[in-house]
Amino acid sequence: MRLLLSSLLLLTSSLVPARNLFTQWEPEITRIEAAIKQSRPAPGGIVFNGSSSIRLWDLKSSFPDLILFNAGFGGSMIGDSTHFAARVIIPLKPRLIVFYAGDNDSASGHSAARIADDFKAYAATIHAAVPECRVLCIPIKPSIARKALLPLQKEANALIAQHCATQPARLEYLDLATPLMAADGSLRPELYQKDGLHLSPAGYAIWNALLRPHLLAK
Repeated sequence: MRLLLSSLLLLTSSLVPARNLFTQWEPEITRIEAAIKQSRPAPGGIVFNGSSSIRLWDLKSSFPDLILFNAGFGGSMIGDSTHFAARVIIPLKPRLIVFYAGDNDSASGHSAARIADDFKAYAATIHAAVPECRVLCIPIKPSIARKALLPLQKEANALIAQHCATQPARLEYLDLATPLMAADGSLRPELYQKDGLHLSPAGYAIWNALLRPHLLAK
């Protein structure tokens, strides 16, 4: 009888749908979809995608001469961007995606290998639908708040860089992490907001200068 009850409980639990962790992002995704309808980005443009470092990036002030679309949503991980790519990225048919995520993945306990694999899955999802799109990956940035995670993040970044090198026509790894550090490897507090995690205007200024040539390249 106990064996039968255990079997029934196991069967019942397997029939219960797993909690959809992606539903927490619906308000943000709906916001992005509304922005798409309002601005109607033309195909072949440049889209920024990823977590809060993307969402907080003031693209209009940073690149006033360029038409860019921000599809970032704060707190997200790489897998979240992959999941919602069909709704907020692929329909835009961009020629270039500037992608930043992985920071929250490392803070959530994901291994370097998993972070790299998740990036590979993201890129594969994009290229399955938009083969000619280039994906420019910004590595996980060092930060004061997550300084203890720096070795893990460096390992993940190295794996992602290696993968990008295997597809130079479609993937690009742009090291915007190292320039945020002093020559001795220490972190520069003036480049971060008070939370020690997100970039300050001075931090974004460094990213803007280094990224601009890659946005202008055809």
